[in-house]
Amino acid sequence: MTVSFEEYAALARQLSEQRRAGEQHAATEAARRRDLHAAVDYLQQRLTAQGHRLDQLGRAIGIDQPPPGPPSSVGSAPSAPPGAGAGGGGDAGAAGAPGRAGVGAYPELPTGEARLALPTAVSPAGAGVPAQRAAAVDPTVELELARRMADEADRHGQQAEVLAQRPALLPTWSPLARAVAVYAGCGAAAGVLVLALVLASGVGLVDGFTLGAWICAGLPAVAFFGGYLVLGRWGRPAMVAGTPPRYLPLGFLICFLLVPTAYCAYLLLVRGLR
Repeated sequence: MTVSFEEYAALARQLSEQRRAGEQHAATEAARRRDLHAAVDYLQQRLTAQGHRLDQLGRAIGIDQPPPGPPSSVGSAPSAPPGAGAGGGGDAGAAGAPGRAGVGAYPELPTGEARLALPTAVSPAGAGVPAQRAAAVDPTVELELARRMADEADRHGQQAEVLAQRPALLPTWSPLARAVAVYAGCGAAAGVLVLALVLASGVGLVDGFTLGAWICAGLPAVAFFGGYLVLGRWGRPAMVAGTPPRYLPLGFLICFLLVPTAYCAYLLLVRGLR
């Protein structure tokens, strides 16, 4: 059987095309692998940055280390007890038997039904039925899922940072409005104490000098320092650069005006009722 020159030329062209196709496929596969490695490196950098940011948030709210979680069971499978495949008891034979395509195992059945419905054969060597092969994993799909999870983690991290920049006391108020409310509340509490002192002075427990000293200096000072401490304790965000303003002159003015004003209002009320 002789082969013509044209047939040799056609065979050579076919081999050359196959060789070029193989080289092109190898180059494409190499480029895909490089892209996958680059995506993995970028995702690793994002996860590392997220971990550092979470550590900072934890330290800001007073948590040094996250609480230990339950041990992970990913990638591990429970081992079958000896003799389970021979009907020695348990549903390990049903769980280890291969099912339909895409199904990891048969549904769990009671012990008796599992023994009757799904008997397992044991080879003479003692080896049970081989486990079902794991489905192939597409790295591109897994990386896309990981990227979406990282985006979701970034979104929740930004929300946590916004919440961490708000104080526990009146978080939606401005610093000035919060300070005015705190100092005014402390001054109002001191005004209630003024009324108690006035009643005590009426029954002779407190003399006039002591009453005037508490009204003009003592209770306003107590109200001022009380507001100062409240703003420092509950008016400070968990994450803030420096010390938030406490508006000391404004607080001093509010407290040292509100307490004597409450006393004067009480006197006017008493005289009006008479």
